Amino acid sequence: MSRPKFKAVENPEVRLVCQNRKAYHDYHILETVEAGLVLTGTEVKSLREGRANLKDSYARIRNNEVFLFGFHITPYSHASYDNHDPERVRKLLLHRFEIKRLLGKTQEKGLSLIPLKIYFNKGRAKVELALAQGKKLYDKRESIKRKESVREMERMRKRRKVN
Repeated sequence: MSRPKFKAVENPEVRLVCQNRKAYHDYHILETVEAGLVLTGTEVKSLREGRANLKDSYARIRNNEVFLFGFHITPYSHASYDNHDPERVRKLLLHRFEIKRLLGKTQEKGLSLIPLKIYFNKGRAKVELALAQGKKLYDKRESIKRKESVREMERMRKRRKVN
């Protein structure tokens, strides 16, 4: 007797706003951590519309606080004079022991804090930060070759099933 196949059920309380897909190409992701974002009202409304871009953004630790740089949130369309600056530096909310651990690891050679996703979890804006190490050019070429070979294997497998 065959078992029914079930799809993985996504958490309905989590809603993805934007994702940094280029980070997986440019970095080796070592570990991830979830952090809260300090935002203004118009920034939250603009995020709910999905108007954000994580390209070229990064996080830094300054004075035992974590800040997100280069994260673009498009100004809210229905706001009047009191709109936000699209690329202002935003503070991230983490526990003190997490900040100290990340500070120790980022002081190692070549490790960076890169945001991977922005999402809403139970109505609160969250960012998934990754502790990452930059890939060399030959690593990028190798990962592209690996992806292409997997695609080719899938094509061959589909052709065999059809014939």
